[in-house]
Amino acid sequence: MTKIKEIIVVEGKSDTNRLKDCFGEDGIDTLETGGSALSEETIKQIKIAQEKRGVIIFTDPDFNGNRLRTIIQKAIPDALQAFLPRSKAVPKHSDGSLGIEHAKDEDIKVALSAVYTKTNERFQAYDRTDMVNLGLIGKSDSQQRRLAVGSELKIGYTNAKQFLNRLNMFQVAPSDLAAAVKNFDKGSTHDTK
Repeated sequence: MTKIKEIIVVEGKSDTNRLKDCFGEDGIDTLETGGSALSEETIKQIKIAQEKRGVIIFTDPDFNGNRLRTIIQKAIPDALQAFLPRSKAVPKHSDGSLGIEHAKDEDIKVALSAVYTKTNERFQAYDRTDMVNLGLIGKSDSQQRRLAVGSELKIGYTNAKQFLNRLNMFQVAPSDLAAAVKNFDKGSTHDTK
């Protein structure tokens, strides 16, 4: 299966859903800014995504989208950029605002095709069993493990479901994950059986 190598930076969940409808659930990964609010934590995640896989900024063609694009571009100057013309992002009903979620498949594909890289590389995705085996869920110290491991891997702390998503999105190497868990176990002052 062909997948877009880069992680696409979008504003919100509706943009992610629209891109997954267009490219398939496994054909694309996104990072959401949370709308016009852009936290330092999100900027850090985008920087890590740029280091790991590259990013493409794909925000709405409106004031807030352009504002976000400028902020992200300043923080990550080598990020790629995809643009959707305003005329292609008009909602069907007059009560909506311009947005990627309103664009047709072909318009989204044209906008991204100018910058993305196709990859056939196979990444063996982690699953819930891996999380259990590594003690990242199901143990009394799983929350602390995810905090320490996420910090070491620079993917941040989240709940178990989102942590699994980040491991897969950032394509964390099994050796790096095992080393981070081992470092937690070494530094742990409590029994991790």
